[in-house]
Amino acid sequence: MKVICPWDATDNLGLMRAAIRDPDPVMFLENEMMYGIEFDVPAEEMDPNFVLPIGKAKVVREGTDVTITAFAKMVGFSLEAADILQRDHGLSCEVVNLRTIRPLDRPAIIESVKKTNRIVSVEEGWPQHGVGAEIAALLMESEAFDHLDAPMERVAGADIPMPYSQSIERQAVPQVEDIVRAVLAATYRNK
Repeated sequence: MKVICPWDATDNLGLMRAAIRDPDPVMFLENEMMYGIEFDVPAEEMDPNFVLPIGKAKVVREGTDVTITAFAKMVGFSLEAADILQRDHGLSCEVVNLRTIRPLDRPAIIESVKKTNRIVSVEEGWPQHGVGAEIAALLMESEAFDHLDAPMERVAGADIPMPYSQSIERQAVPQVEDIVRAVLAATYRNK
């Protein structure tokens, strides 16, 4: 079973086409909170032959100080946080759009951590048994562990049922300021 979590229009187009053409079962998880968000779509991506590979993450922002891994809606929040951290703290964050959470692009995560020596995992879901937990296991079981200058920080949703009220839903899922705090904690720990 392959599991896709797109962030932008490019991810949606390229990965949906890949999912349709894939001989194996593919679960395509859309974040309905993204339905009203608009993205530019270059003409070449409208070509029916435009396909993105399943299982390949994309570095959407290069950085040198800390890696931020995210998928779906949290990619946009991570990019906003990276802008704030660059502007206010002079930190260069590398943002990795995972795109696919099964299979997870382990080499992309490892290479980014080897470059930045710090990592923050961001997801909307519960922390237990989540993507961040799998990334933490990956770091412990790979050569990336020897490159870490601080423990991984995790930003995840509250371990509660999702509220129906918009006024309290914001308190249940990560926000940009939560990512900023986690990056600062990862960056200044052990210095």
